[in-house]
Amino acid sequence: MDYVLPIKQDISGCLRAVAGPVAMDEGELAPLLRQCEAARLRFTAELAAGRLAPLALARQRDDLTGLQTIAADWRRRFRRVVLFGTGGSALGARTLAALAAPASAGKRSQDESPVLCVPDNLDPDLMARVLTSDDLAETGFLVISKSGGTGETLAQALTAVTAVRDGLGTAALAKHFLAISEPGQGALRRLSADIGAQVLDHDPDVDGRFSVLSLVGLLPAMMLGLDAAAVRNGAEAVLAHTLATPDSPPAMGAALQVGLQRHGLNLSVLLAYGEAFKPFVRWYRQLWAESLGKQGHGTTPIDALGPVDQHSQLQLYLDGPVDKQFTLLMLQQAGRGPVVDADLATGLGQDYLAGRRIGDLVAAMQAATADTLIRQGRPVRRLTVQCLDETSMGALLMHFMLETLFAADLMGVDPFGQPAVEESKVLARRYLKELAP
Repeated sequence: MDYVLPIKQDISGCLRAVAGPVAMDEGELAPLLRQCEAARLRFTAELAAGRLAPLALARQRDDLTGLQTIAADWRRRFRRVVLFGTGGSALGARTLAALAAPASAGKRSQDESPVLCVPDNLDPDLMARVLTSDDLAETGFLVISKSGGTGETLAQALTAVTAVRDGLGTAALAKHFLAISEPGQGALRRLSADIGAQVLDHDPDVDGRFSVLSLVGLLPAMMLGLDAAAVRNGAEAVLAHTLATPDSPPAMGAALQVGLQRHGLNLSVLLAYGEAFKPFVRWYRQLWAESLGKQGHGTTPIDALGPVDQHSQLQLYLDGPVDKQFTLLMLQQAGRGPVVDADLATGLGQDYLAGRRIGDLVAAMQAATADTLIRQGRPVRRLTVQCLDETSMGALLMHFMLETLFAADLMGVDPFGQPAVEESKVLARRYLKELAP
């Protein structure tokens, strides 16, 4: 199959000839890329042997029919879908949900998608609003925990069970809840059995932050009417190209990030232009931090959204410590959006806005930000997509998963698991038990 990649990568702004002394010389990239080439061959072999499950999902389609049946049923029955999950169990769904058209106000039509509510940051006031009794009859609760024992998610699910039981009756529980958890005897599976709710299998070989191409990310997306096959098509295009191509964009991106870190640039800024990228940059932040921050290694990811964060962060980026490397993720924005009335703009002395579309201004700002950073000696990589849809988002998700795996190989760390956070979980449970009743 021939694949057309929807992502264009420009690394010229990370090279010393363009960005100055803190950037990289092309000769420095060569040994890093040779190591990435060895990793590429190993990834190919591991996939052929049935490993690297998060990447293999991009090639899978036979699971989507069953998920579509469930999604269609929930679209028909519920005006609101509440997703209980945290970290990777929620960020992938949020990222894809940003592509869906917003629900209209007022009475919902039969074909309209439900509203997705993701209270992924545990908060008592937010949970109280989520469980407002007036909304429960038209709310489905999708509960996602790989282990089945995530404390925040279980607390949310248990309070929701009580609210639905008290408001709609015990018989309603089975119809209003659906769980995703790995096989076994986890608490979430036991809860689901107690209330008669369906449980779908979370692949034990897919860590939460790598789960966006699984049912964890795709089922909520399908409930919103998005094309799950297109997401995987975009991801598969990048995977196929990477496995077949030395010095692929993900390998080059990893080599740049690791090489620039060795120049003292330990902060990695992903500045994305477009409101729909807001959850994506948070998804990237977890993926990069939790996969690479091990044994003293890793760079600190900083998520930013343009143009708004130019007003809060750009001064620091340009005139603060020289400790950051930048990836600007840009859409083709020119020619899009409402038009600024020429007479009104001219009358205010703002001729540069006259007759311009909102997208024209965003396009100018993202180009100007990249150029200004480079002129100040800040290395900048540009990633550009023509439009943001399921295919291009799938491609971006796979690009950064692969870039993370290449970077982990260069740093000599295992990108899977998060052993260092287990102590805090154990302590939190102990402190909770010790609270006075």
